[in-house]
Amino acid sequence: MTLAGLAFFGADDARADFRVCNGTANLVGVAIGYRAEAGWTSEGWWRIPAETCKPLITGQLKSRYYYLYAEDANGEARWAGEIDLCVAENEFRIAGVSECLKRGYQRMGFREFDTGEQESWMVQLTEPPRSNTETE
Repeated sequence: MTLAGLAFFGADDARADFRVCNGTANLVGVAIGYRAEAGWTSEGWWRIPAETCKPLITGQLKSRYYYLYAEDANGEARWAGEIDLCVAENEFRIAGVSECLKRGYQRMGFREFDTGEQESWMVQLTEPPRSNTETE
């Protein structure tokens, strides 16, 4: 799969939340990870249609670091990172990050976002760069 582009933005005066915007032409499935009072948590899947935004966490952000994994419905693009968290095939909320496979989950690499303790944050998923294969 291709790693696609990500852009992120700080606080938005209008609303406090962690929002993901899908700037692609395809439906995207998104999962998020964070450290809660009870420990590491990962949850998903949010289905975000093309050219729309959706809050994954509403209200003022309580953590500095959040982790994101996303893939498009066509299997053409993936937004990932180096931090392994547990995911499930269908809608999920998973406590803990260890022994994903033994517990019946998959392990995926999430990308870390340092929000700098801002009250809100937005991530923009963009299309992967296209290579120029035309010849003259």
